[in-house]
Amino acid sequence: MAVQSIELSNFLELSARFPVLDVRSPGEYAHAHIPGAFSLPLFTDEERAQVGTAYKQQSREQAIKIGLDFFGPKMRAMVEQVEALKSDTVLVHCWRGGMRSAGVAWLLDLYGFRVFTLQGGYKSYRQYIAESFQLPASIKILAGYTGSAKTAVLEKLQRLGEPVINLEKLANHKGSAFGHIGLPTQPSQEMFENLLGTAIRSIGSSTCWLEDESWRIGSVLIPQPYYQQMRMAPCYFVDIPFEERLNYIMLDYGTATKEELIQAVLKIQKRLGGLETKTAIGFLVENNIKEAFRILLQYYDKFYRKGLLSRPADAPPIINLEAAKADPDRITQLLLTNQ
Repeated sequence: MAVQSIELSNFLELSARFPVLDVRSPGEYAHAHIPGAFSLPLFTDEERAQVGTAYKQQSREQAIKIGLDFFGPKMRAMVEQVEALKSDTVLVHCWRGGMRSAGVAWLLDLYGFRVFTLQGGYKSYRQYIAESFQLPASIKILAGYTGSAKTAVLEKLQRLGEPVINLEKLANHKGSAFGHIGLPTQPSQEMFENLLGTAIRSIGSSTCWLEDESWRIGSVLIPQPYYQQMRMAPCYFVDIPFEERLNYIMLDYGTATKEELIQAVLKIQKRLGGLETKTAIGFLVENNIKEAFRILLQYYDKFYRKGLLSRPADAPPIINLEAAKADPDRITQLLLTNQ
């Protein structure tokens, strides 16, 4: 049974059924990878550097010999790692579809696995992801000031079968200075793009809901071609009274530690202003969380309003929907009956 080299479309189709093995170095995998792929590095980061240096400074043959020295002692362990996945068929890729994937594919084929390798490697996958953001997208934007239960509404829409892309979930960040609290470390920009591109491709031509976001979500950026389409999409603004939103964010952030909240306030002190920063921190020190959040919510309302009003002049008019409370069920009903 020979190793088969296949194009990306076939590779991704098979990845829904069989394990994907990323044989790049641990550092390359940690930076970004095909979502769902397993790391099966042929070389450590240090070994990869040595092989690369030999290739550039000596010869291809010398680099291969050094690589074989590293590969030999790992063969059994690599086979056993793949055995543990309980699949007789595996998909293998490296960066360009070159010697690393060829070497591991040869070993696994020799042992008895059915092996497919990716033509063009991970590099071809990245091109496919970049093209995802250029595809014409059918989008509906859910907008509303902070504390409007937008994330909960998106989750409700998804449960009802509506296509949804939850950008904040993909980014591991809620989009404000407080957005990292209680969440895992954010993915790299490249990994965020991989996750977003995968979501876009999975939805296809269906119309999907997204939350109104600024270009930057924490440390990651929404790719510009896709962001421009978001800015031109129909926008549904849910208008909820200030006090109701204040109560809602108390539930969301009220369990954060005092130190986390103070550090978050300090991140925006230049834009918030010296007096408001001092007052908000003073309230936090006194455990008066609600009054601190009142100051911050007023700041974010102003900031959000500015972004909302900066939509392109030829974008569809914003559709305003009023709700008495930050109630995801009621807001979802409003959206579905007014779209």
